[in-house]
Amino acid sequence: MKQTFLLLLTLLFATATYAASVDTVTVYSASMHKNIKCVIIKPDTYTKKQGKYGVIYLLHGYSDRYDTWIKQVPALREYSDLMQVILACPDGGYNSWYFDSPVDSSCKYETHISKEVVNYLDHYYHTLADRSHRGIAGLSMGGHGALYLALRHPDIFGAAGSMSGGVDLRPFPAEWDIAKRLGDIHQYTENWQNNSIQNVVGHFSGKPLAIMIECGTDDFFYSVNQQLHKKMLELKMAHDYVERPGKHNWEYWSNAVEYQLLFLTRSFTRQGN
Repeated sequence: MKQTFLLLLTLLFATATYAASVDTVTVYSASMHKNIKCVIIKPDTYTKKQGKYGVIYLLHGYSDRYDTWIKQVPALREYSDLMQVILACPDGGYNSWYFDSPVDSSCKYETHISKEVVNYLDHYYHTLADRSHRGIAGLSMGGHGALYLALRHPDIFGAAGSMSGGVDLRPFPAEWDIAKRLGDIHQYTENWQNNSIQNVVGHFSGKPLAIMIECGTDDFFYSVNQQLHKKMLELKMAHDYVERPGKHNWEYWSNAVEYQLLFLTRSFTRQGN
């Protein structure tokens, strides 16, 4: 009995000592004049190792928030440990779509994520502060956001991943408050054209990006992801594309995120060092 008790204590101690730690920080947004929260997951070696770490930014979906990822996928702690990477989960607002909105000057989440949050991480954490060690991924609205931010800021992000991303907004003019961020599709057609990934890829001319796109075959965004894949093939734009059975839900994303993180961290090795 005593030996069993000691074994349990040893296991608990080992878990507490070597498990990833989770911070919730507040990042001041000068662009939006408010404080915005962000979850940061540090690998188990963070406090013991003198080196620096790559960072993957994980973006949430429509109506979610900064802590949704860690609540829905507690295994992110394990992935941070296994891959020796910092995971940052910023808040993208209820319905921002990660734009600097052309019709609402109070919504500037493109600036917030790509500059304010990245600068915060690089200032306060032991990060490898270069594009070769920064990746960004997300689901649904966040999948759109990850590709959007990486394509528009290839000097900041070297890799991007999208899970079930809303990669073409135009087929959904009345859904998910997109019109609040881009204006009515008939009155502001150019906004919808310019901010849909389907068109953004056609204007990309930055440094090469490592890109992974995936979507479930039973997802309502499946068709637009297929079309984006075909467009990128036509453009001869390198990317990994995955489609498999799955719906627009956490069962799919909880499985997908591990592969996304593996793809992104492997890109750090290929691009950097």
